Amino acid sequence: MKKKEPENILIVKLSAIGDVIHTLPFLEAIRDRFPGARIDWVLEEECSPIVKGHPALDRVLVSRRKDWQARFIGVRRAARVGREVKSFIAELRARRYDLVVDLQGLFKSAVLTALARGQRKIGPSGGRECSRLALGEPAVPVDTEGHAVERYLQVAGALGARTTGWKGGIPVAPEDEAMVDGMIRGLNLKPGRLAAINPMARWDSKLWDEDKFAVLADGMSRDLGLDVVLTGGASDRRCLERIRSMSSTKPVNLAGETTIKQLSCLYRRCALVVSTDTGPMHVAAASGRPVVALFGPTAPWRTGPYGPNHRVVRKDMECSPCFRKHCPHVRCMKSITPEEVLEAVEEVLAENGDGHAQKNNKKNYHEGHEEKQKSTKKR
Repeated sequence: MKKKEPENILIVKLSAIGDVIHTLPFLEAIRDRFPGARIDWVLEEECSPIVKGHPALDRVLVSRRKDWQARFIGVRRAARVGREVKSFIAELRARRYDLVVDLQGLFKSAVLTALARGQRKIGPSGGRECSRLALGEPAVPVDTEGHAVERYLQVAGALGARTTGWKGGIPVAPEDEAMVDGMIRGLNLKPGRLAAINPMARWDSKLWDEDKFAVLADGMSRDLGLDVVLTGGASDRRCLERIRSMSSTKPVNLAGETTIKQLSCLYRRCALVVSTDTGPMHVAAASGRPVVALFGPTAPWRTGPYGPNHRVVRKDMECSPCFRKHCPHVRCMKSITPEEVLEAVEEVLAENGDGHAQKNNKKNYHEGHEEKQKSTKKR
């Protein structure tokens, strides 16, 4: 007897931005495999804009876990939070799913997987924090050292889906496109010569020196003829302003000026994006733009920018990857030089048909670098 195809599917992938973006090819593969199924996705509030409006989804369930935890103080607030949590759980359990897929593999996702009403509950191998206990069958074997996108697609393959050829793009609205185009015009930036630098990261160990970003921005602008913008969240504005103040070419500070989808629109208009290992790096890769990524404590073969035309700048050290959020020396990041990153930028531009990049004036770059070092020492 032919096995009945699932008609109702729930994806459990709560966070973070990069992880959610890595799940988009899985969503496309599952929609292609089960074209008539209803597909819902439960995720946390911060990441929900990434998938809202996706044509492959029927419903987005938003968990406000972090907000609930922050507000759970005092009797009155606790009661209100309790009602909100109860309402969310009722919404989660309102539909009975034929298939629940936990791609997070953590305690927080296991709780929701257990609460969801599902006939089958599956997930990939490598789950942590006892998350396997919420699954109804053995974990799907995946290559735990492979890239996250490929691990999730291996789960899709176990369900009979095609595992190659998926774009995993972030859906954007026409108003987002129009807003970004207007912003570019208003700042007198050249769309054909636009490049972005995203200097921030949530882990201290992933950060690169601010003065090096300033030197890099100057090299990209002066030697490669690029209009450079700095991207980040609203809380990053001061840091990006410090980088801008140290730069002689004064890149545009766009911290907090875009939503996630508008950031994707902005990156689509860039020749390339330079970034630390953080969410916007994955936004850029999912937007189809080449990325030059700076890696230190983490493994780019597992969570690097996915797809062709990217470059990872990384030092091969015995202690890397250590996956530590804090490090007393951070040699893996500090040993990366602006020259190395600029060379990677030049190579990426040249490979993507940018003849101007092949005319990089290294003499001017080194002179600018030396001048910047002198200025820094004086301060």
